[in-house]
Amino acid sequence: MSDQTHMHVEHDLAPGEEEQHSVGERILGYVVGLGLALLLTATSFFIAGTNLVWQPSIPVALIVLAIAQMGVHLVFFLHITTGPDNTNNVLALAFGLLIVFLVVGGTVWIMAHLNQNMPPMDQFIRMHS
Repeated sequence: MSDQTHMHVEHDLAPGEEEQHSVGERILGYVVGLGLALLLTATSFFIAGTNLVWQPSIPVALIVLAIAQMGVHLVFFLHITTGPDNTNNVLALAFGLLIVFLVVGGTVWIMAHLNQNMPPMDQFIRMHS
């Protein structure tokens, strides 16, 4: 047996564990995230309903604001950061996005080609009557 003493190191965390913060720090993080999300939402509605912005740039501005809001949600509410302990969370998120893309993209692809590959309805009714 070794005579080494096992000391608890405060910065040695297992994957998925978070450092313990006080309740005030956690609430402050959520309030800041909520404030940013509300600001981005209000800005989106303002841009969509005003004539102060060049009209062809409105879709691009809304897409940029939507991506920014996704980033706010990922960081402040889902706690996805660039730290090494978040690798599993990022991989799970990427896998979820892949599944959603495959399901939605596959459904749209099938529906787009369904009309092209189906016989006309009057011919279908004559065949089965």
